[in-house]
Amino acid sequence: MLEKFFQLKENKTNVKTEVIAGITTFMTMAYILAVNPSILSDSGMDKNAILMATALAAFIGTLAMALLANYPFALAPGLGLNAYFAYTVCGDEMGYSWQIALFAVFVEGLIFIVLSLTNIREAIFNAIPLQLKKGVSVGIGLFVAFIGLQGANIVANSDSTLVTVVNFRTNFSTVGIGALLAIIGTFIIAILYAKKVKGSILIGILVTWVLGMLCEVTGIYTVDVENGFYSLFPAWSTFDLGAIGSTFGQCFNIEFSAIKILDFVVIIFAFLFVDVFDTLGTLIGVANKADMLDEEGKLPRIKEALLADAIATSAGAILGTSTTTTFVESSAGVSEGGRTGLSSVVTGLLFLVSIFLAPVFCAIPSFATAPALIFVGFLMVTAVAEIDFDDLTEAIPAYLCLIAMPLLYSISEGIAFGVIAYVVINLVTGKAKKITPLMYVLAVLFVLKYIFL
Repeated sequence: MLEKFFQLKENKTNVKTEVIAGITTFMTMAYILAVNPSILSDSGMDKNAILMATALAAFIGTLAMALLANYPFALAPGLGLNAYFAYTVCGDEMGYSWQIALFAVFVEGLIFIVLSLTNIREAIFNAIPLQLKKGVSVGIGLFVAFIGLQGANIVANSDSTLVTVVNFRTNFSTVGIGALLAIIGTFIIAILYAKKVKGSILIGILVTWVLGMLCEVTGIYTVDVENGFYSLFPAWSTFDLGAIGSTFGQCFNIEFSAIKILDFVVIIFAFLFVDVFDTLGTLIGVANKADMLDEEGKLPRIKEALLADAIATSAGAILGTSTTTTFVESSAGVSEGGRTGLSSVVTGLLFLVSIFLAPVFCAIPSFATAPALIFVGFLMVTAVAEIDFDDLTEAIPAYLCLIAMPLLYSISEGIAFGVIAYVVINLVTGKAKKITPLMYVLAVLFVLKYIFL
């Protein structure tokens, strides 16, 4: 039955590989169960309710991706947009209630569904040149690696250079040992992967986590209460399964008279714009790594994949969370051989189970998942060899795209830089014929975004 539904042989995979890939993707994404409640609770929402909404939205979105598109892509409430939700829409800048913010996300999801059904999002995906898509893949690799370096605290803040390496000597008992464990975990994954050991990324995560527990038990490592092994038990005692009732359906419980139309349009557009290009960028990057793009750089069943993403956004808003989108961490499962929706089913089911085991998954420290992200970044960066650097009108936009993603900490900003550069460079150098009309439209929209948003 699994073979018939997910076409495993056709995609050159098997049940064992897909299960390992699904578990790996989940392990690299599990941090969202802790991070999303931490951010969204600043808007006044209940933490337990947000955690449950996060897990359920991830389950619905990932299962929709599996059943509609048969792709190994996982979805969950995205970082960045949740900060915009909590600190801009519900913060001092706009001052709206979290119920109104959820309603904006719900409306955005409906618009997404319409765009997906009318082929507009598919047309945008197909309009992006192949070389630029390669740049997107490399950029996401650098971005994912940078997230891993930050999560492990290997990268630290610097007032003079913005970022620097952590000071191991002065911070060893707190962040320093975590950074060291992440480095060890990265070596473990690299060695196992080089030896072609199946499940090397997942093994690396688990071994690094166990090493962290040993350091904590022996007193070598001091962690905060939310990430410690011992915090499992008090966290379990305070977890309430009925908490989701405080957020479920609240996106419809609003005072429309409190909404300023112009503000509301800006909010929806901001959610929509970032979600569209974050999703497109992620699909391009992960699909390219999995060798799923055809000769023209198009992704089969792209409409179904985008529709799953749109459905997840509106469903997540009803449950009580910010925009649900396709996660770049899906690349970890793809790197383990995941090629079909069966991998996504496994990831989705683990998110569902995580509702009952939330304290366990929230206890997975970032230094344990960081090695997976760092190594996956390497695997995605290998696509740089596929960029045609002899054609500067193709290579320079791809370069600007890939370098902008990690430095600006945004997939959508990287795409914006790449699209604008592609149109300007090719237009001025007399190669306007190869620019599609939609690329002109995208370039203008991106420029207008920087002017007005």
